[in-house]
Amino acid sequence: MKYVDEFRSRRLIGKLRKKIAAVRPCTPVTLMEVCGTHTQNFRRFGLAHFLPESVRLISGPGCPVCVSPQIYIDRAVALAGMKDTAILSFGDMLRVPGTSSSLAKEKSRGADVRVLYSPFDAIAAARKEPGKKMVFLGVGFETTAAAVALTVAEAKRQKIQNLFFLVSLKLIPPAMEFLLKDPQVKLDGFLCPGHVSAIIGAKAYERIARRYHIPCCVAGFEPVDILEGMYMLLRQVAGRRAEAENAYTRVVTREGNVRARALIAKVFCVRDVEWRGLGLIAKSGLALRREFGAFDAERQLAGARSTSARGARPPSNVHLKKCRCGEVLRGLISPPLCPLFKKRCAPENPFGPCMVSTEGACNVYYRYEKNV
Repeated sequence: MKYVDEFRSRRLIGKLRKKIAAVRPCTPVTLMEVCGTHTQNFRRFGLAHFLPESVRLISGPGCPVCVSPQIYIDRAVALAGMKDTAILSFGDMLRVPGTSSSLAKEKSRGADVRVLYSPFDAIAAARKEPGKKMVFLGVGFETTAAAVALTVAEAKRQKIQNLFFLVSLKLIPPAMEFLLKDPQVKLDGFLCPGHVSAIIGAKAYERIARRYHIPCCVAGFEPVDILEGMYMLLRQVAGRRAEAENAYTRVVTREGNVRARALIAKVFCVRDVEWRGLGLIAKSGLALRREFGAFDAERQLAGARSTSARGARPPSNVHLKKCRCGEVLRGLISPPLCPLFKKRCAPENPFGPCMVSTEGACNVYYRYEKNV
């Protein structure tokens, strides 16, 4: 398949393996991938076996499902319990645990919870059932933000009155800076996300590289893409350089998608938001602007301000204390070091959010443990 097979070429992977080995960094190097797809494919293809022992790639907070805070899930659960209300969501969100329930559990109890594959499908659902309040869960990073912004703008143009958005959209660069300010997090470089960078451009990382003197490199998601991005980072480390490079030029430009960014800025404003496992990060999220307030579930639907599901049994405090998703998201530990991993917590019965999504670090380690 064109644009896939050539980036899985054994010959090119072998060449990159030799080039990476030839860099020979003087000290152990720790790089962080800031994308759940990188997390998944790095382990899926067993790329750790192509790296010297001195080079380590760790997971970061690049899974939007994983960093959605409990209060957001609680609000979605509360809305699911409202009369004549349907929750529209991407599939992974259904099993994310809130304080005392999840959307999957509420669905099993009779709540109207539906899986959509595109934000635009929410418009069709709202038009089909005008007597029902439709609430779309806007979860994701800059890539998803563009699609949600387009949906909100179109809903306004069509004057749809029964569609609302519960927004939990987050911005990657502020989270990267947050990690660099954490004294516990020790990094030598960032493997930057390809999907997000297609929107914000490679330029978005130049300030981070310059200010914190840390190498950054945008990379695609196939084995050759990932190894080439790591090779470029290792060259920077070895040469004591700190720049924002782009190894994904077939998709990502320096400026990114200017029209998409303009649409995001038109529909959303920047705000401080909570990241599950990390805490409050300044100017790291998006909220609907006042002129689009008619579509804001938090403003229009009282249930969105509820913080817990009534009548549900809270989870065990013992397990809450043992869950180490926060440390996994900060790259401080690998998933197997969590005492719940493969015991209390597994993909079919996730306790922490990192085990829910196929891009969550715990889920990935569970499925591709032999390749780690």
